[in-house]
Amino acid sequence: MENVHLVPEDEDLYSGYNDYNPTFDSEELENDVGFQQAVRTSHGRRPPMTAKFPGTAIGARPLATSFGPRIPMTSSMGRPVTGAVQDGAARPMTAVRAAGYTSSLTRGSTFDPLGQSRGPAPALESKNEDTPEEKIKILEKKVNDLIEESCMAQSMGALQLALEKAKEAGRKERALVRQREQSGNGDHINLDLTYSVLLNLANQYENNEMYPEALNSYQVIVKNKMFSNAGRLKVNMANIYFKQKNYPKAIKFYRMALDQISNAHKEMRIKIMQNIGVIFVRMGQYSDAITSFGHIMSESPNVKTGFNLILCYYAIGDREMMKKSFQNLISVPLGVDDEDKYIPSNDDTNSNMVIEAIKNDKLHQMERDLKSLAEKFIMTAAKLIAPSIEASFAAGFDWCVDMVKSSQYVELANDLEINKAITYLRQKDFNQVEAVETLKTFEKKDSRVKSAAATNLSFLYFLEKDYDQADRYSDLAMNADRYNPAALINKGNTVFIRHDYEKAAEFYKEALRNDSSCTEALYNLGLSYKKLNRLDEALDCFLKLHAILRNSAQVMYQLAQVYELLEDPHQAIEWLMQVISVIPTDPKVLAKLGDLHDGEGDKSQAFQCYYESFRYFPSNIDVIEWLGAYYIETQFCEKAIQYFERATLIQPTQVKWQLMVASCYRRSGNYQKALDTYKDIHRKFPENVECLRFLVRLCTDMGLKEVQEYATRLKKVEKMKEIREQRVKSGREGSARSRREGREGSAGSAGIAEDVKTDSSHSSNSTKGERLSAKMRSLPASNEPYEASNQKELDASYMDPLGPQMERPKTGAKRRVEEDDFADEELGDDLLPE
Repeated sequence: MENVHLVPEDEDLYSGYNDYNPTFDSEELENDVGFQQAVRTSHGRRPPMTAKFPGTAIGARPLATSFGPRIPMTSSMGRPVTGAVQDGAARPMTAVRAAGYTSSLTRGSTFDPLGQSRGPAPALESKNEDTPEEKIKILEKKVNDLIEESCMAQSMGALQLALEKAKEAGRKERALVRQREQSGNGDHINLDLTYSVLLNLANQYENNEMYPEALNSYQVIVKNKMFSNAGRLKVNMANIYFKQKNYPKAIKFYRMALDQISNAHKEMRIKIMQNIGVIFVRMGQYSDAITSFGHIMSESPNVKTGFNLILCYYAIGDREMMKKSFQNLISVPLGVDDEDKYIPSNDDTNSNMVIEAIKNDKLHQMERDLKSLAEKFIMTAAKLIAPSIEASFAAGFDWCVDMVKSSQYVELANDLEINKAITYLRQKDFNQVEAVETLKTFEKKDSRVKSAAATNLSFLYFLEKDYDQADRYSDLAMNADRYNPAALINKGNTVFIRHDYEKAAEFYKEALRNDSSCTEALYNLGLSYKKLNRLDEALDCFLKLHAILRNSAQVMYQLAQVYELLEDPHQAIEWLMQVISVIPTDPKVLAKLGDLHDGEGDKSQAFQCYYESFRYFPSNIDVIEWLGAYYIETQFCEKAIQYFERATLIQPTQVKWQLMVASCYRRSGNYQKALDTYKDIHRKFPENVECLRFLVRLCTDMGLKEVQEYATRLKKVEKMKEIREQRVKSGREGSARSRREGREGSAGSAGIAEDVKTDSSHSSNSTKGERLSAKMRSLPASNEPYEASNQKELDASYMDPLGPQMERPKTGAKRRVEEDDFADEELGDDLLPE
């Protein structure tokens, strides 16, 4: 303790560290009066002080300082002698020479340490561009710039501009070579620049599909022995021959390139051999293709080559090798990390941050793409070989499922079984019970598979019109996975079919919230809004859908229909024209377009559309009727006959069309043909009053003897018609009287009143039945494809100089489009089930 010294409390332990010599304080020199005075006056330029040295053996010599003049002293070797005094000259004292000062400083010079008194620096000498070396450098830079501009233009899609830049670079490079030769530097040609110019020019020729020019450019490079590794460009030449479908030459150049590439470049050799295998497949030489693909699978297996190998064995029908190749395919290592690596842990914050950063980076996206590609190849291969590797399709699919379950793609097994059920349905002789049973086996599996199976079952029952079962399985799919848009769409469809459009729209909107790219939900939502008469919202849905599906005829037709309902026929015509541009042979769309043009008064365009519709589908009775009426209106009755005759073939029980044929003969002046036609109609429809009236009129005008016979028949038919009308009238009065008596009866005689009511009703029904049976003799049967006109249309007529004229169809009236106009056509309001 005696050596321990305690510091007093008031003593500072760190004192003295900030103390320094003020001489080194350069920041205060501007405020130092003495220093500033020495700088501005001659006080700082005083002559150096000298002193006499005491006598020595050498003798007295003056003391020289850095401010005094120095006397140059040289030795016999030409350097100053410092060890002795020569001729009384003072020895320079270099040890005390101050920094920044020179011994040549004369008296009267100013203090100028920065050399500002010397003035500005002289201008830089301009580069002489007239020398051959400078010209060559400038030209080389221009060539390189042109190559870069060509590549940039190609990356932006301006292929023609890229080719022009490449050609200009070639011209500049040739000029550069000539200039080197003229300047005598022909031996110093820049081979790398020449190679770049030729290669870029060949690439641009190939991009512009100028294949002969590209081959010539590649040939120039390959034949030049001064270019190292130019043999690899034979791969490019082989690619061009492949595009030209010159497969033998493509194989030849691929093999030449393979010979010139060393084994060190293994990946490139594998790609070339894969191209050779693909060409053999195109040529139908599957055995040679199997050799190439088999070598690749033994050296560096990959899923694409494995799938191609399965296709080749399938083409030659080798079952065992198909099985072996499928096993090799599912055992190919992908080199992809497990998805569990991207699941964050709750403990390490830094690790979680790293996982969040790499969860959606490009590397992870590439891994996902590779995995999805492998799954796609496996699914396709299984569906392809399943019917061929075993005696039955089901056994083959079961073998594929067992193989997949024992591989790294275990999660694909359930998807394969669902595809098995769907493939059952797609086969022509499918067993629907098997498909349904297969799908029902997934009801107890995990939620994702269960939802997918229930969605397919709901779709099946919806197609069978078993809407209760469809609704049940759509609910099951939604309960298993509420975010499954297909399940929500199927649920919405089952509600839509029950006319609950508001609720259906809600399900479609929920499906869109889960998957904004679900086009089926958007289409069905537009249909729901149209049913609800919310036309603006329907229009918005279909316009959004058109932005996604640019060439969908269904979407464009719905847009046309919505615009027509909005009373905008011009927009409706525009959209129907776009539909015609996609499907120019659709007869219903052409007829609809003709109807719109007719409503706008454009008869010529309407005729063109109706005529095209008739040409593609000559059995549409509405189109036939319009065309016949158009020719009658334009006074070309002879041309109208062929259309009404076709209508007669379509509806043989409809007397209207046969009367129109006879009327056309009569209007065109062919009375004999008209008379024969009316006689034929009378044989088929003996009670038709209209036909008898025309026969009486024509026989009278032509002076025939049959006039009396037809007149007698006409009177008889008219009398029968009056009797029928009286019976109908009495039946109606009796029915009304019975109803009135039933209402006026007393409450005590309710049973009697009921009997009277029943008898009266029976009498009314029997009378009505007789009336309908009489009408049905002249009307078409109920199973005819088109409904007949009413009796009033058949009997109504007026007289003209040539006899009565049939009522013409209304060609100028604008017909409102109903919702089910195209219910049975391709472009109808059909829901899009998932």
